[in-house]
Amino acid sequence: MAETKVPDNLRYTEEHEYVMETDSEGEVIVGITDFAQNELSDIVFVELPDVGASFSRMESFGTIEAVKAVSDLYIPLSGKVIGVNDSLEEEPSLINTDPYGDGWMVRLSIKDPSELNQLLGPDEYTSLIAED
Repeated sequence: MAETKVPDNLRYTEEHEYVMETDSEGEVIVGITDFAQNELSDIVFVELPDVGASFSRMESFGTIEAVKAVSDLYIPLSGKVIGVNDSLEEEPSLINTDPYGDGWMVRLSIKDPSELNQLLGPDEYTSLIAED
């Protein structure tokens, strides 16, 4: 198995979503981790929320379908969706090939920045997936 990428500049959930802070204060990008896309294997469909939808921390915000499973996606932080990666509609496999780049899912305006402290850092996440 290829080594799983766990970028140092991201925060993670135990459900394998990542949060990437952006240059705009209070805005983050959310996607699934390299580990998650690897576990799912070939991703064939993603259902994402509409721009303007609001979510509470760890509420389901969509689903991801692979050849062998369908999984819920959980929002790592409370907030409002301000952008959705429309490319995934035509090319859901971008999540497999570039989960931290072109395979991002939603851009979120976060309600409570202190929630970032409840997410896992790269070392904690690496330990978590080493147990799986």
